[in-house]
Amino acid sequence: MAEDLLSGAEPGDYDASSIEVLEGLEPVRKRPGMYIGGTDERALHHMVAEILDNSMDEAVAGHANRIEVTLNGDHSVSISDNGRGIPTDPHPKFPGKSALEVILCTLHAGGKFSGKAYETSGGLHGVGASVVNALSDSLVVQVARNRELVEQRFSRGKPLGPVEKVGQAPNRRGTTITFHADEEIFGTHRFRPARLFKMVRSKAYLFSGVEIRWKSAIDDGETPKEATFHFPGGLSDYLTEVLGGATTYAAQPFAGRVDFREKFNAPGKVEWAINWTPARDGFLQSYCNTVPTPEGGTHEAGFWAAILKGIRAYGELVNNKKAAQITRDDLITGGCALVSCFIREPEFVGQTKDRLATAEAAKLVEGAVRDHFDNWLASDTKSAGAILDFLVLRAEERLRRRQEKETQRKSATKKLRLPGKLTDCTQKQRDGTEIFIVEGDSAGGSAKGARFREFQALLPLRGKILNVLGAASSKLGQNAEIRDLCEAIGVGLGTKFNLDDLRYDKIIIMCDADVDGAHIASLLMTFFYSQMRPLIDNGHLYLACPPLYRITQGAKRMYVASDAEKEEWLAKGLGGKGKVETQRFKGLGEMDAKDLKETTMDPATRTLIRVTIDEDVAGETSDLVERLMGKKPELRFQYIQENARFVEELDV
Repeated sequence: MAEDLLSGAEPGDYDASSIEVLEGLEPVRKRPGMYIGGTDERALHHMVAEILDNSMDEAVAGHANRIEVTLNGDHSVSISDNGRGIPTDPHPKFPGKSALEVILCTLHAGGKFSGKAYETSGGLHGVGASVVNALSDSLVVQVARNRELVEQRFSRGKPLGPVEKVGQAPNRRGTTITFHADEEIFGTHRFRPARLFKMVRSKAYLFSGVEIRWKSAIDDGETPKEATFHFPGGLSDYLTEVLGGATTYAAQPFAGRVDFREKFNAPGKVEWAINWTPARDGFLQSYCNTVPTPEGGTHEAGFWAAILKGIRAYGELVNNKKAAQITRDDLITGGCALVSCFIREPEFVGQTKDRLATAEAAKLVEGAVRDHFDNWLASDTKSAGAILDFLVLRAEERLRRRQEKETQRKSATKKLRLPGKLTDCTQKQRDGTEIFIVEGDSAGGSAKGARFREFQALLPLRGKILNVLGAASSKLGQNAEIRDLCEAIGVGLGTKFNLDDLRYDKIIIMCDADVDGAHIASLLMTFFYSQMRPLIDNGHLYLACPPLYRITQGAKRMYVASDAEKEEWLAKGLGGKGKVETQRFKGLGEMDAKDLKETTMDPATRTLIRVTIDEDVAGETSDLVERLMGKKPELRFQYIQENARFVEELDV
C-alpha cells in the first residue's frame, strides 16, 4: 500500500521528487489515527482488542475453546489460543515469505475475505494484526501447528529474521502473540489492568463456548491477578451481573439466541437480553462478531424495532390504546439491554468498528427477536403488564413535558431575548433543533447571520464560565452565565436535571480555534459532565470545528484547521490562478457569515465532534477531570509533569 504525502518543499520547488511514497507498514506509523483512531490510551488498548478478536474468531468458528490473556511486568501483552495456528508455509503470491510474515507485515492480508476460513469474524480488512505489528517495538509470534513449535520476531513492522523452529509441540496447538507498544507512538501511555480485565470478561460473555483465562503481573490494587471466565448463560448472565440486586419489572430478563440459518437460511446468529428497571438509566451495549459497537448501528435499530412493535402489539391485544404512543425513547428509559449478533462480511464505519452499517442486519435481528418477544409477553402476562404500564407512564410524561415546553417557548424566548442572550429558533418542537454556545457578542453576531433560523439557536457567553468543580451549589446558582445556560436549554442542575426538559436536540459548543477557546470549551464540558451527565450519555453534546485559516488562490478557496494542513496546501496550491494567500481567523467574530455558515454551521458541510464518555474508563474519566479541573493545583502540575512532551521549538 502506498500513500502520497506532501513534503515541506517551497511552492517553487514542488516537483515529482517532492512526492513521498510510503511502503509496507510505513503508512501506519506515519498516520496511526487512520488505523486505530489515534495514539491515546483508548487507541493503545484497542491494539489488544485487535489481537484478541482474532482469537475469538477462532473460537466462534469452532476451532478453539480456550484463550489466555496475560499482562506482563514490562507492560507487554501476551494473547494465546488453542486454535488452528496461523499458517507458516510459504505464501503462493510471495514464495520467499511465510503466510505468517505476510499477515503481519502486509496491510489487507488475512483469511477473512472469502468467507472460506471463517463464516463470521470480527476481523474484516486484514489490517488489525499488521497494524499492531507496525506500532509495536517488539512483537513475537509462536505457532504450534503440525506438532511443531515455530517462532518469528518483529520490530516496528519489520521481521528480525525468518520463521524458526524452536521445538516440538506434540500436545499443543494454536497461536501466541506477545507485543510491546512502541513508546515513539504512544508516549507514556501504559496498559491498565482494570480496563483489560473488563475487556476480557465481556468477551467471555459474548460466546458461551469459550473459556478465557486472565493473568496480570502488574498490581493496581483492585484488579485480580488471575481469573477464569466461562459463562454458559451468555448475555443473560452478563445482564444479571450488571443489574446486580436492582428491582426489575420482569422477574427474569427477556433473553434468547436465534440462528439465522434456521429462520432465514442465512449465516450468522443473534443473542440478546433485556429488562427494565426503575433503579437506573437505560442502556444498550451492542456487539457484532464479538466487536463492541459503542455507536450502535443497524443491529441496534433492528432490535429496538422488534421490541417497539412487540410492546405496541401487546398493548393493542390487551386493549390499552395508550400503548400506541410509546416510542423508542420511552423503551430506552430504564431499558437495560445487551445485543450480540454474528453476520458474514459486516460493514462498519471506520477501522475501529464503532458503528455497524450492514443494512441486512436490521432485518435479520428484528425478524429473529420479534417472534420471541411476542411469545415471551404472552407467556408472562404479569411481567408484560408491569412493563407496559411503566412504558405508558413514560410516554405520557414525555408528551406532557413536550406540550409544556411548546407553550412556554414563546414566553421563554421573550424573557431571554436580551443583548448578548438567547436568539431562539422558530421551530416549536425539539426534534432536530440545535443551540450553539458561542463566546462573546462578536462571535454571536457572525453566527446570527450564518445560522438557519428555523432550527438553530444561539447563546453568546460573556467570557469564561465558572469552573464548577469545587464551587458551592449556591455559587452555581448565582453565576449569570450558568443561569443563562440552564434557562436557555431548559434543564436544571445535578439532581434536578431531567432529560425530558431539554429544549434542543443538539447542544453545540462553538469556540475560537485558539488556546482561550479551548479553555472555554473545557470549562463548558466540565460543567456538562459534572452537572448534566445524562445530556452527554444520550448523545446531545457536541463540539463545533471552526477552521483556523482560509486559503485563497484566485476564485478558489480552502479552509484548514491546523498549521500543518495549511503548509501542505501552500506547497500544493489550490489549482487556481495567481498568488496563494492565507488569512488566519483569530476568532469566530472575524469570520464573515458566509465563511462561518459554510465551515461550521451548515449541517451539509460542517464537521461536529460528539462528546462521549467511554464506559470502559468512566472511573478514569472522573479521575482525570478532577486532576485537571479540580481545586488542587498540585494534581494538575503532577499530570503535566507526567504527560508533557517537551520540544525544542514551541510556536504559540
